Amino acid sequence: MFGFGMDIGIDLGTASVILYVRGKGIVLMEPSVVAVEAKTGRLLAIGSEARRMIGRTPGNIIAVRPLRQGVISDFEVTRKMLRYFINKACGERSFFRPRVMISVPSSITEVEKRAVIDAAYQAGAKKAFLIEEPIAAAIGAGLDISKPSGCMVVDIGGGTTDIAVISLGGTVVSMSIKTAGDDFDEAIARYIRKKYHLMIGERTAEELKINAGTAIPLDPPIKVNVRGRSLVTGLPMIVEVSCDEILEALSESLSVIVDAIHSVLERTPPELVGDIGDKGIVLTGGGSLLRNLDKLLQDKLSVPVYLADDPISCVALGTGKALEYIGTLDASSIYSDAKMVFVER
Repeated sequence: MFGFGMDIGIDLGTASVILYVRGKGIVLMEPSVVAVEAKTGRLLAIGSEARRMIGRTPGNIIAVRPLRQGVISDFEVTRKMLRYFINKACGERSFFRPRVMISVPSSITEVEKRAVIDAAYQAGAKKAFLIEEPIAAAIGAGLDISKPSGCMVVDIGGGTTDIAVISLGGTVVSMSIKTAGDDFDEAIARYIRKKYHLMIGERTAEELKINAGTAIPLDPPIKVNVRGRSLVTGLPMIVEVSCDEILEALSESLSVIVDAIHSVLERTPPELVGDIGDKGIVLTGGGSLLRNLDKLLQDKLSVPVYLADDPISCVALGTGKALEYIGTLDASSIYSDAKMVFVER
């Protein structure tokens, strides 16, 4: 059991939930998936166990993702999921409610912010904080955002891609688009269905993205076998797919991300663009692990692009590091140094 005054940073992502406990580091990383009984709504499994059920459940069990494109789509299930993860991090028998900081997309609305805050309180938080994902990602990636110098972060998660130019601890220009890792998976599944008349599930599409996905052509090309159900015969079928085909499937989604980054750069003050040209763009989030994505962006934007040391954990690490400043906040303040919205009951 953790002691009094425990602080938890949460990367509440569409694909996964990552918890950072102050003084302990990353203590939990699990898929944001919940399995529920269809008729009663009773929770059967959460996290990794629930993810294994996706596409394999009987009619009376549903495996759902309670967050879609970075925001809560099912409040009640999200609340239960959060409570489960917080209890898992704190210990079921903890007598002290933690202070919690949660990352949110930069484009989130006030109503959506309130939903996240309420879910955190109902999950057992003593105090709840929100921090924009690009700010958290920049802090977690080790960037010094306090100086009057521009740095650019592109956080490619499961549901959203958040792009921000940061200076003096705040966001100067930002954009959040709903094209990210989940869209990569859907694009791959559509391509395989259209070209090979083969139906594959989202887990198979994700594995195909990891094993053969690339943002630029590879030499020699990677080839993998894909199993699914034939739309012609209805029987199991195996086809061989190359990385060039995956690149073709992902080309439209990648173009959307490139255009969004270009748009943010166009709206950035010239002095800060100069800083970004010197320091480069930092990629974070699980989606940034797509092979050679950094090289594609560097080629398209003519700006150095770097992958963060631990891209998947950057946002959670950033929320954890930002927790160190909670004690200096007033109960109704907006902490401009990290663009955090603080709400307390």
